[in-house]
Amino acid sequence: MTPVATTASASLPASRLHGQHDRPSMVAVGTIVWLSSELMFFAALFASYFTIRSVSPEMWAENTALLNVPFATVNTTILVLSSFTCQWGVFAAERGQVRRGGPLWKFWGGRAGWGLREWFILTYIMGAVFVAGQALEYAELIHHGVTLPNDGYGTMFYLTTGFHGIHVIGGLIAFLFVLGRTYVARRFTHEQAVSAIVVSYYWHFVDVVWIGLFATIYLVQ
Repeated sequence: MTPVATTASASLPASRLHGQHDRPSMVAVGTIVWLSSELMFFAALFASYFTIRSVSPEMWAENTALLNVPFATVNTTILVLSSFTCQWGVFAAERGQVRRGGPLWKFWGGRAGWGLREWFILTYIMGAVFVAGQALEYAELIHHGVTLPNDGYGTMFYLTTGFHGIHVIGGLIAFLFVLGRTYVARRFTHEQAVSAIVVSYYWHFVDVVWIGLFATIYLVQ
């Protein structure tokens, strides 16, 4: 290998050293197509929610008064911020940095800061806190008589937020898969970086859907 070629390889992120990948990843393309179908699924849930709400305004007014909007706002903020930590993990993956390069408290600074693992672990914790917060809210609403079979509001509330919660849990499992691969594999490859990017697509999608649900259920009362 010539010195020029050696220099060029050294300048590439670790995630690009093991093969050239100029074409779009089929995994990423497939994920985007799948998320498009998921978007249609949630669009149907939104349509059902607004349809039932339009014929039962009194029921909606009575039940939405029981919602803990400040608590839901804090929970929503946690989930939205987790999208940023997830993306910072992707940035670390793109530069081939799996672990932090300095002390734990120094999360900024490129290779001297946090790597993919630290950012994804933090994202996982924030997602888990969101799910726990949603479970607490469910318990409180059930205590006040808002249940799935009780009326149309309960049915739509738990269907929309419940399906979203299942998607969040799916994202948490995906984070564990990506993190596990970084511990098992001997070196960080392009395929691992693509996995991290694909999981970020899913997580951003989950966050955007929740913002729509939050505005629909908690703000537009």
